[in-house]
Amino acid sequence: MQAPSATPVARLRTRALATYFVAVALTSIAYIATFTVASLAAPEITGFAGSSGWPSATAIAGTAVAAALLSSVMARRDRRAGIVLGIGVAVIGGGLAILAVVLSSLLLLLIAAAAVGFGNAAMNLTRYAAADLYPPAQRAGALGIVVWGSTFGAVLGPNLVAPAGSLAPSIGLAPLAGGFALALVFLLAALAVSAAGPRAPASPGASPPPSGAVRVSARRLFLDLLAAPRGRMAVAALISGQLVMVLIMTMTPYHLHENGQGLGTVGFVISAHAFGMFAFSPLSGRLADRFGAEPMVTAGFVVLAVAGLLAAATPATGGSLLAIPLFLLGIGWNLNFVSGSALLASEATAGGGARLQGASDAVIWTAAAVASISSGFVVALAGYVVLSLIGAGLAVVLAVAIALDSRSSRPVPA
Repeated sequence: MQAPSATPVARLRTRALATYFVAVALTSIAYIATFTVASLAAPEITGFAGSSGWPSATAIAGTAVAAALLSSVMARRDRRAGIVLGIGVAVIGGGLAILAVVLSSLLLLLIAAAAVGFGNAAMNLTRYAAADLYPPAQRAGALGIVVWGSTFGAVLGPNLVAPAGSLAPSIGLAPLAGGFALALVFLLAALAVSAAGPRAPASPGASPPPSGAVRVSARRLFLDLLAAPRGRMAVAALISGQLVMVLIMTMTPYHLHENGQGLGTVGFVISAHAFGMFAFSPLSGRLADRFGAEPMVTAGFVVLAVAGLLAAATPATGGSLLAIPLFLLGIGWNLNFVSGSALLASEATAGGGARLQGASDAVIWTAAAVASISSGFVVALAGYVVLSLIGAGLAVVLAVAIALDSRSSRPVPA
């Protein structure tokens, strides 16, 4: 008997998963490099410290809009079409970012950041494309493998910024423009890989919606999701985890820069954070498949709270020491992201899955945009320590709220 792994469908599934993994790896390098450089470019252009978080907020807002638009394309056509479109728009954004530095234009920088956000949305929606390839009991593991691809962005993205900046003058660019040029190269590679990838096979056990079924709006799908206990947990884990993580992460490069740290230190700390965000994704997926999502979500919020407290306790001149709390911040986010995404993939209804996932991601990134832009004002008014304590407090409150909701939703024994 031929081994299941050798069947045509299994080979196509493996090729699709590999394509998603590579595209996510390349896009994440570009996105994280863009985030790192843009948080420094905005204050340099405006002369205002609070503007450090503006490009990140714009990129996140672009991600929110793109999540809804790209998921609609995926629902009408297929996953690959939405992924290719999102990365294609990000390529345009990468070119505009270079031009923004050359012209010292904040407006152009923000437009570029929003366009690059489309690539981030495509990268994040890819996790659901991976989950679609496998039966429910294996979805968290498959999803975790694709999220793991972002580890390359975690390790390489921030740490390539300084070398790219050093090489930029040799080709007539400012150092910060060199970082954006680096991002553009990786976005072009991601576009080529995703466009050349196969069309994924149908999800095992999936059935098309009944003939003549009424199309349900994304808003209705999202409200129905919130009506179910597992749906509420998925949304809470994804939105709240993103909120706490972005709140602290966004202002860390500026905090380091203002305390005399160079691009090398900034890159190292953000690299440690992004490594924590993605490197352990396969393990997070296996733990969620083995023990269930609820304990993993709770553990995620506990780690986020510890990270916030440690970030607040790290001296302003500590420099590379901030890599420890930022690494833990990434791990806490990852536990929530993988577990919440697996829950959401399982709760998606036939025919409406892509639109539901897109609507959920739109809400997630809208909340993250609010956190990103708020973080700049909190730091300007009260400082980085207060910002970190706020993040830790939110994590504790949210963990308790999820636990209470989960307990009240359990059926009462007869």
